[in-house]
Amino acid sequence: MKIVAAAALAVLLAACDDDDTLQAGSVANRTSPTLSGQPTIPASSGGSDVAALTAAVPSIGTSTDPVDADAARAVAVLRRYASALAERRYADAYRLWGDEGRRSDMDQRAFAASFAKYASYSTDVGAVGAVDAGAGQRYVTVPVRVTGKLRDGRPFTLQGPVTLHRTADIDGATAEQRAWRIYASDLDPRPQGGSAAG
Repeated sequence: MKIVAAAALAVLLAACDDDDTLQAGSVANRTSPTLSGQPTIPASSGGSDVAALTAAVPSIGTSTDPVDADAARAVAVLRRYASALAERRYADAYRLWGDEGRRSDMDQRAFAASFAKYASYSTDVGAVGAVDAGAGQRYVTVPVRVTGKLRDGRPFTLQGPVTLHRTADIDGATAEQRAWRIYASDLDPRPQGGSAAG
């Protein structure tokens, strides 16, 4: 199930309906949480500076380690996504999904509309896993938690993994194919007050 809330891996993307359950296929309501002490992106922060976003993830590794640097770039994309959602820049967030947004399983209009029920949301991004490399493809999974309030005042929490993907630096791959994009999000609802597992 895909979920894209204020930050959302995915991140990202599931919506709470009137019964506090998720609407299947609502990718635009997924977000990501700070599960391991990483900074939360408040709704007022900007998200367009990739270098600044990468710098906000100091525990991922140093730039001398190419695997860690690659993972840091993936997390920076997830943070850009969360910032775009928090600022209601849904077109920008949509483009951070793979296949020019189509990996979200929605068109751009439906994606933006899926956030109408939210009054506020913020995303916490957890510790990134290792980059899985093989057959010219790269994948990385990041734990995320999204919290906020629905327009009726009820709080919500979504938590789960968000997967990002890119094509390896191989001959013939375009710049867009080599860029990290959100591939899948499995954010599920959590009881209020529950702790996040890293």
